[in-house]
Amino acid sequence: MSSASSPVSLPGDPPGGRKAVVVWSIGVAVYFVAVIFRTSLGVAGLDAADRFHVNASALSTFSILQLLVYAGMQIPVGLMVDRLGTKKVLTIGVVLFTVGQLGFALSPSYAMALASRALLGCGDALTFISVLRLGTRWFPARRGPLVAQLAGLVGMAGNLVSTLVLARLLHSVGWTAAFAGSALCGVVVFVLMTLFLKDHPEGHEPAPAEHTGAAFVREQITLSWREPGTRLGMWVHFTTQFPAMVFLLLWGLPFLVEAQGLSRAAAGELLTLVVLSNMVIGLVYGQIVARHHAARLPLALGTIGATATAWAATLACPGGHAPMWLLIVLCAVLGACGPASMIGFDFARPANPPERQGTASGITNMGGFVASMTTLLAIGLLLDATGDDYRVAFSAVFVLEAVGLCQILRLRSRVVRREREQLVASRVEAVHVPA
Repeated sequence: MSSASSPVSLPGDPPGGRKAVVVWSIGVAVYFVAVIFRTSLGVAGLDAADRFHVNASALSTFSILQLLVYAGMQIPVGLMVDRLGTKKVLTIGVVLFTVGQLGFALSPSYAMALASRALLGCGDALTFISVLRLGTRWFPARRGPLVAQLAGLVGMAGNLVSTLVLARLLHSVGWTAAFAGSALCGVVVFVLMTLFLKDHPEGHEPAPAEHTGAAFVREQITLSWREPGTRLGMWVHFTTQFPAMVFLLLWGLPFLVEAQGLSRAAAGELLTLVVLSNMVIGLVYGQIVARHHAARLPLALGTIGATATAWAATLACPGGHAPMWLLIVLCAVLGACGPASMIGFDFARPANPPERQGTASGITNMGGFVASMTTLLAIGLLLDATGDDYRVAFSAVFVLEAVGLCQILRLRSRVVRREREQLVASRVEAVHVPA
C-alpha cells in the first residue's frame, strides 16, 4: 500500500462543516462521561478494597465484570447501531451507565457494587461504536482516521478528569458524595443529546435495512468476520490497547504505590502523564494515518515493541524498584497504546460497506477489551498466588502481546492484498460510471 491509498472524497460523502462538529461533539461528550465512569475505579481501587473488605482477586473482579459485559456486547451493539441508529443506542447507554454509577455510589455491599459496575459496563458498551458511526455519518471518509483519533482523545480527557478531579473529590467529600455527584454528568449529556443530537445530516439518510431477524444478524457478523481487515483490526486493537487500559483502569495505582514505593500524589501524577501522552500521541497518529495509510501497521507494531521494551526494563530493575526516569518513560510509552488501538478501526472501516460499519467496529472494539479483561484477571490471581509479587504478575502483559503479535503478522499480507484488490475495483468502477 502507498499513501495514494488514503481515503478521498466520494460521491455522496457527508459535507462535514460546523453543524457536523456540533452534533458530533454532543455524541463525543456522551463518550467522555462514559470514560469518566469507566475509569473512576482506577483512582479508587485501594479505597474500594477497604470499603468492601476484599483482596486483589476480588478487587479485579470489579473491572473484569465491567469489561466482560463491555466486550460481550460489542457485536450486539454494532448490530443495534446498524439497525436502530446512533441516537436511540446512545440514549439507552446514557441511562444505563448513569444508573450504574449512582448505584456504585450507594452500594452497601460487594455484591451490589458488582451489579452496579456490570450495569455501568453495559451502558458504556453502547457509546464508542455509536460515536464512530456518528463520525462516518457526518464527516467525509478522508476525515475518518482523524475523527476517530479525536474521539479517542476526548475519551482520554475523561480519564484525566477521573485522575485529577474525582480522585480529589474522593478524598475530600467521601465515597458516596464523589460517585453520586459524578453521576450528574450523565444527566447533563442526556439532556443535550435528547435536544440536539441527530443521526445524520439532511439528504444523507442511510438506505433502510432490507432484512431483519436471526438470518440477517448471522449474515452481518459472518460477512464482517470474513474480511481480513476486520480480523486484523481486532488483533491490532487486542494487542495495543490492554497495557494502558489495565494500568489506568485498576492496577497502575497499586503498582506504583505498593511495588514502587511512591506516594499517592506521585502515582497520580504518573497516571496523569499516561493520559496526557495519549492525547498528544493521538493527534500525531491521527494526522499520520489520515495522510499515509501505509503507516498504519508500522505505527501499531512500533507501539507494541516500545511497550514491551518499557515494561521489560521496568520489571527487570534490581530490587524491583525502577528509577523515576524509567517510570516516566514507561508512562509516556503507555500513552501511545490508546492511539495505536484506534488504528484497528482504520483496517476494519475500509474493508466493510457502510451497512456493516457498526458490526465490523464492534468486532474490532471487542479485541482490546477481551485482552484487558484477561490481563486484569491474570494479574489479580498472580498477585494473590505470589504474595503481591508485581514483577511476576505484570509479566502477563508479555504473553498477551505475543499472542496478538503472531496474529497481526499472520494477517497483514492478506489485508494488503485485499485492499489492493478493492482499490483496483473502485478505480475500474469509476472509469465505467457515466458522467
